[in-house]
Amino acid sequence: MPRPTGRQTVYADEATIRRILTETGDTWAVVGLSGNRGRAAYGVAEVLQRFGKRVVPVHPKAETVHGEQGYASLADVPFPVDVVDVFVNSDLAGQVADEAVAAGAKAVWFQLGVIDEAAYERTRGAGLDMVMDRCPAIEIPRLG
Repeated sequence: MPRPTGRQTVYADEATIRRILTETGDTWAVVGLSGNRGRAAYGVAEVLQRFGKRVVPVHPKAETVHGEQGYASLADVPFPVDVVDVFVNSDLAGQVADEAVAAGAKAVWFQLGVIDEAAYERTRGAGLDMVMDRCPAIEIPRLG
């Protein structure tokens, strides 16, 4: 299948996708992950776990999901996270990206449909890798 071109490629180049999924680290904070099995975050987190990632749920309910203790915010997570995977509306995503930078994350991943170009520029400017409008559960099996 041909890869998308244009703006999406700029915000999700193959080298960055591969680096985040294979080299950046295995602790992923999934912002928006709750115990609701009908939500995309639940299934994506499950795939990430199957590929060896530790999934840390971040949601106001602070539920335990997939066997991992949840936290109400990124600031509440008492250990370092490598990647912050963002499942919130685009209008809230920029704040989460800023929190990821403040928390010392190495990368930020905005899910399909989550787009904030200003947040992308700020996050990259802070030295973090970032992918926007893509899904790691789609990308990670492609790596082979």
